[in-house]
Amino acid sequence: MIKRILTGDRPTGPLHLGHYVGSLQNRVRLQEEYDTYLLIADVQALTDNFEHPEKLEANIFEVALDYLAVGLDPDKVKIVVQSMVPELTELTIYFMNLVTTATLERNPTLKDEIKQRNFTKGLPVGFYTYPISQASDITIFKAHLVPVGEDQLPMIEQAREIVRRFNRMYDKVLIEPKALVGQVARLPGTDGGAKMSKSLGNCIYLGDSPEVVRKRVMSMYTDPTRLHPTDPGHVEGNPVFTYHDVFNPDKAEVEDLKERYRKGTVGDVEVKEKLFKALNVFLEPIRERRAHFASKPGHVREIIVEGTRMGRAVAQATMAEVRTAMKISYKLQG
Repeated sequence: MIKRILTGDRPTGPLHLGHYVGSLQNRVRLQEEYDTYLLIADVQALTDNFEHPEKLEANIFEVALDYLAVGLDPDKVKIVVQSMVPELTELTIYFMNLVTTATLERNPTLKDEIKQRNFTKGLPVGFYTYPISQASDITIFKAHLVPVGEDQLPMIEQAREIVRRFNRMYDKVLIEPKALVGQVARLPGTDGGAKMSKSLGNCIYLGDSPEVVRKRVMSMYTDPTRLHPTDPGHVEGNPVFTYHDVFNPDKAEVEDLKERYRKGTVGDVEVKEKLFKALNVFLEPIRERRAHFASKPGHVREIIVEGTRMGRAVAQATMAEVRTAMKISYKLQG
């Protein structure tokens, strides 16, 4: 059987550096070896954006642009829009019978997401059950591997538990997926927060202009205990040096900066200037590819439509097996 990847993103805006190191980098690397499906999860995006559904269409296009910009090849990967594969909803409904509310309440990723969004009018059921929807996304494509950020590991474990229960109860038709965490488990935000997040406004986006990137880098959080450039500073836990380690290919320069920073012989401005230069070199080809595809919106839409068509064909085949396994493939038509 061909090895397959399923991964994706909620279309709540363009993607950022955290997405790149957490998952996109692995997707690009593995597209030669795996049959890859990239799900733009617009239904999941609605779970906390249901009051503004009109934003989704533009965001779907933005996410697709970022996929193409980082080097995902439309001849090798399939970009699929979640809401255009109704079989996903059917499988989600079946999976809901295999998961208890207590299991959902223990999910640490779900708890963090709920806390972050601060649902003042109560928790929508759609958001509460989105780990089940995500399990449906993964398993309907029979994915062997799911490239994710570290924060998504509990979600993959939830999917694995559902698959085990389904296969044990009905028949072994679903594949138990494995997670693949990026080279950097979690990229901190520019504000020093534990995670780069669109909702927290602490991101550097893949399509940001050099001017915007420079502004974000120069305002980055560093070592709060270092009051003067001549004070010895901390490198560990310092977001600026975390970014240097990830994005600056000149390792000798990075080690020199670290040594001088610890001794108090280099200022934050120089460290940040060199980070900006490294980031700009990294982002420039991504910007160029993004601009190229953005100038051909019709072609991008064709890529999305064809990817969705191919994705739905896989989903339909899986659901035929699921219904047969559950003994609900009724012979009611003449």
